[in-house]
Amino acid sequence: MSGDEARKLVEGGARLVDVRTPEEFAGGHLPGALNIPVQQLDQRMSELAPRDKALVVYCRSGHRSGQAAGVLKGAGFTAVHDLGPMSRW
Repeated sequence: MSGDEARKLVEGGARLVDVRTPEEFAGGHLPGALNIPVQQLDQRMSELAPRDKALVVYCRSGHRSGQAAGVLKGAGFTAVHDLGPMSRW
């Protein structure tokens, strides 16, 4: 997904989710992003409800966001979009 597509989704109400560590998030993140590290997704999915709300996930390189997208889709989230690396924004 391109940065333009991601920005349009977020402007339209999608939730932006940073799946990096809290330390990485503290060092800089995209405006308005919610930090839920990929390792904590299982325990914190309720923060992303409802499951049909659009989500845009990102990380540093694209690896963790791909993992997170798979976990979320497997849990029934129906509108998950993987931006990949935050540099695409």
